[in-house]
Amino acid sequence: MSAFIPRGFYGVINYVTALVSMASPWLFGFEDYRGAAFFLPILIGWVQLIMAIFSNNSHGFIKIFPMPTHNVLDAFSGFILLVSPFLYGFAFVENGIFWPHVLIGGTFFIAGVFTHGSPFTTDDVHHEVVNN
Repeated sequence: MSAFIPRGFYGVINYVTALVSMASPWLFGFEDYRGAAFFLPILIGWVQLIMAIFSNNSHGFIKIFPMPTHNVLDAFSGFILLVSPFLYGFAFVENGIFWPHVLIGGTFFIAGVFTHGSPFTTDDVHHEVVNN
């Protein structure tokens, strides 16, 4: 696998997607639903925004959070948001409220995996030394 998302673009996408995730119940009209359908995108959006602010990249304001860890947590939280409609049983509700979860979760997942410097696409720099 090769990384195709530059870190600068990743920083912008991270902020935008975090804000859209937090506002998604009102943007996409499922604010009347409660439970995981309502709270999960808000919670994951806040976590993503906090990680973006504290990330050690060009768009982080307080550069203390390492980018490889951020990438792993992006992929994990994106996967959770991506499968949440099927996991919590609101995938087949008549209004299609699962689409924002799938699209936003997929965006976090793809950004976490395919950003330059991500541990998923970077070769391991630690090589075992064999003594003969």
